[in-house]
Amino acid sequence: MLRRHWLLAVVSFTAAAFSLDALWIPVKAELAQHLLERAWLRTLAGEPDAKPWPWADTRAVAILEVPRLGLREIVLEGSSGRNLAFGPTLVNSDQLELSPDRILSGHRDTHFSFLRELKTGDLLRLRTVNEIRDYRVSWQEAVDSRRQQLVIDDSIDRLTLLTCYPFDAAMPGGPLRWVVTALPES
Repeated sequence: MLRRHWLLAVVSFTAAAFSLDALWIPVKAELAQHLLERAWLRTLAGEPDAKPWPWADTRAVAILEVPRLGLREIVLEGSSGRNLAFGPTLVNSDQLELSPDRILSGHRDTHFSFLRELKTGDLLRLRTVNEIRDYRVSWQEAVDSRRQQLVIDDSIDRLTLLTCYPFDAAMPGGPLRWVVTALPES
């Protein structure tokens, strides 16, 4: 009888650990968006390097909105794996205000999970400290990152959203990427 209780305790503990591990990423991503929102408001109020938490090595640089989906995401500077855990990131972060070719990346299972719902013609709005730009989704495609390289081309005015693909893959990573290209609203 004691063995059965011990086994039940071990199984229960293991199940709880796996459940917490599975919930941690989405919970962390959601909490980070609240802290980033506060940092964004401080940035708009004139604090140029407002950090969302004291040890952060990133900052909020823009807001991405998808009105049809009622979506609003804070975009972070620096496209590292660490920053991607907290929100979508700007790939060419040193060029946000200067470059007309803006590329954002995000995880397919958190902040960029909405990409599967986008349709051609959807409005995307990118707000920075200095401007608001509207774009329309022009095309979407799956690309193999082993064969095609994403090119930043400052002669093109566009917004590109990038995530891993397929959306429901059992394992993260892999070579396929979902690329959404949006052109400026005329």
